[in-house]
Amino acid sequence: MNYNPKRTKFRKHHRGRMKGISYRGSHICFGKYALRALEPAWITSKQIEAGRRAITRNVRRGEKIWVRLFPDKPVTVKSKEARMGSGKGSPKYWVAVVKPGRILYEMGRVKKNIARKALLIAASKLPIRTKFIILG
Repeated sequence: MNYNPKRTKFRKHHRGRMKGISYRGSHICFGKYALRALEPAWITSKQIEAGRRAITRNVRRGEKIWVRLFPDKPVTVKSKEARMGSGKGSPKYWVAVVKPGRILYEMGRVKKNIARKALLIAASKLPIRTKFIILG
């Protein structure tokens, strides 16, 4: 899957600060099992896709998977040979800003032990500490 926005209002963003905890996207909405972030980070589109692939490989057909984050922040990089000044670099890749408490992936229609195994494998693909949680 391609996790890049089709279009954005502005090409380049400021970096910003990741302070506080997540209120939006911090509750299980679709499935019964989920993976919750415990620390703030930028998660790249490649890391999100690696986690999704890890989940789909470890479950059978019929299981539902929801990816609850989308990379909508461009990260710019200047070339190695560029001198100081001459403006901001061009957008290189996309990241999702994740705060503590944010739900990253959800699963439904699956047994608890299978969901735990799949989500913990997906967690190993991410650069942050996460927690497996159950609805209810």
